[in-house]
Amino acid sequence: MSNNVPLLEICAGSVTSCVAAQEGGADRVELCDNLLEGGTTPSYGTLASARDVLRIPLNVIIRPRGGDFLYSEVEFDVMERDVLACTRLGADGVVIGLLTADGDIDVPRTRRLVELAAPMSVTFHRAFDVARNPLRALEDIISAGCNRLLTSGQEASAPQGAALITKLREAAADRLKIMPGAGIRLNNIAQLVTETRCVEYHTSGRAPFASGMRYRNERVKMGGPGQDEYAMVETSQDLVRQIRVEADQAWERVRRSA
Repeated sequence: MSNNVPLLEICAGSVTSCVAAQEGGADRVELCDNLLEGGTTPSYGTLASARDVLRIPLNVIIRPRGGDFLYSEVEFDVMERDVLACTRLGADGVVIGLLTADGDIDVPRTRRLVELAAPMSVTFHRAFDVARNPLRALEDIISAGCNRLLTSGQEASAPQGAALITKLREAAADRLKIMPGAGIRLNNIAQLVTETRCVEYHTSGRAPFASGMRYRNERVKMGGPGQDEYAMVETSQDLVRQIRVEADQAWERVRRSA
């Protein structure tokens, strides 16, 4: 087993969160918008600003909307253009996920985006987790040229899906990296490292931060029901640092027992 510590990727929903992830010791950022919808492609300005402030690698989600992963021709055209924009802005990677109506990987379109993204790396995201046959989907993702698979093991969270994640890692071998993500927290990442022995992990490390607004009109709501518009949820530098320590210590214990 490698002596290297596991790689920690932080899912960031803003440039502010990107900076917090970097300062907390993250190895890479996945930049998204609309995290409450599972993440969509951030704006050009957000991408450009993140690229300017980050010294660590920057991956960008390519997802034109929330909902399912069956895209129209118009939506796929948007995805192609967004991949090219990421190339121009100097992103290190893109994060994609496309399915057919029958729940299989859309291999031709995935391959097309991989080709457009070169030389950036390509992660296939949790669209995989709603594919109908995980082992077949894994082989399709590899054949399309992706470098990495982000997955919860087709469960609500990665800790719940640890058994399938381990099976996927073993099946992929050195052909593709398996990166657990979803529901990874400070209190469970050590166990997940121990169980899956994956070399990359994905979490948000987010916490609420109070708004600086002194005047507040509580009668008017701009967001969804129950949303507190005077509290921002951002990546916490301290929380990322603690997760980093837990993951590293767990990795060292696994390495010594190997």
